[in-house]
Amino acid sequence: MNQNELINHAKEIRTKAYTPYSKFQVGAALLTEDGTLYTGCNIENAAYPVTCCAERVAIFKAISEGHQKFKELAVVADTKRPVPPCGSCRQVMSEFFDSNVTIYTTNLDGETKTFSMDEILPFSFASSDLPEEQK
Repeated sequence: MNQNELINHAKEIRTKAYTPYSKFQVGAALLTEDGTLYTGCNIENAAYPVTCCAERVAIFKAISEGHQKFKELAVVADTKRPVPPCGSCRQVMSEFFDSNVTIYTTNLDGETKTFSMDEILPFSFASSDLPEEQK
């Protein structure tokens, strides 16, 4: 799957976002190393802190299906600049993405910025930072 196809999957799932409060729809498409595609959209809740972002929905779907090796992620929203993942999503990404996973951030105008995991969240907190007895 090429970059544009992955972005198009993110755009398509974006239209299914549940955003009655913010009206801010986000879509994500995640490609595993074996070529399996997982998509996610943001899902809001009246209790705002339990809202789940599109990136985490896609990642959690993949993890729940047994995938833990990822290749690329595309994220899209109707923003002026390519939409950046929030801090919570970046931390979840750092838990499951190797440094070589490619992340495409884009908007509906087609403007895209490409990052590696290390570029989008340098010096992230990792399992290696936990005491041995907690690993």
